Amino acid sequence: MGDTEQERAKRKRDVALGYRILAAQRWGDLGDGHISGRDPERTDCFWLLRYGISYDAATVNDLVLVGPEGELVEGEGVINRAAYYIHHPILAARPDAVSATHVHTGWGTPFAAEVRPIEPISQESCIFFEDHALFDDEEVQVLSTDGGERIAKALGDNRAVILRNHGLLTVGRSVAESVASFVIMERVAEVHMKARDAKPISAESARIARDDLTGLGAGRVQFNWLLKRHVPDRSIVE
Repeated sequence: MGDTEQERAKRKRDVALGYRILAAQRWGDLGDGHISGRDPERTDCFWLLRYGISYDAATVNDLVLVGPEGELVEGEGVINRAAYYIHHPILAARPDAVSATHVHTGWGTPFAAEVRPIEPISQESCIFFEDHALFDDEEVQVLSTDGGERIAKALGDNRAVILRNHGLLTVGRSVAESVASFVIMERVAEVHMKARDAKPISAESARIARDDLTGLGAGRVQFNWLLKRHVPDRSIVE
């Protein structure tokens, strides 16, 4: 197996494992989320769980390759159209990104409804200090790639974006980074909703924490911890 094939297999495996992680958090029970993994060779295409598969049962064989026009390039099954409308424009605008993650959650959605940015009020919050954006738009029902393009524009070069009245979305240089960043961001949203009178730390201290927490790369370590806890048998996605 060549380098490209190995990288493709790794990304697909991590996408399937990522869906298992979402399920372990009790997210996506209504099919209300998606994880993308850019193909390393056909870079305008991305891998996605086909529609109708429960996240706790996701396997590599359940993934479909979605083309730039929303067409089925490889695999069998129905493409999640909302996922295409959101993920394709983001990955097109961010050649550095391999993956994006979005799912409706118990804390991220109400936090997004308050349309306020993340403040450095906890250690994990610092990861997103000066590295997230707000999509302040009433388009909670994304019905075309036009909506996805507006989200991509709001996201810019940031790690994450808060979608007004909708929820959270993260991107990463790997699938692991995207998924783990989302889990962390949900925890950050919970802190913000619970600590209504929190006192933020200084920008200087927040930057020090952010740079230290992300200095060796972000996501893979946390992703592996999540797998150890929730998907100890990784072979089940093969």
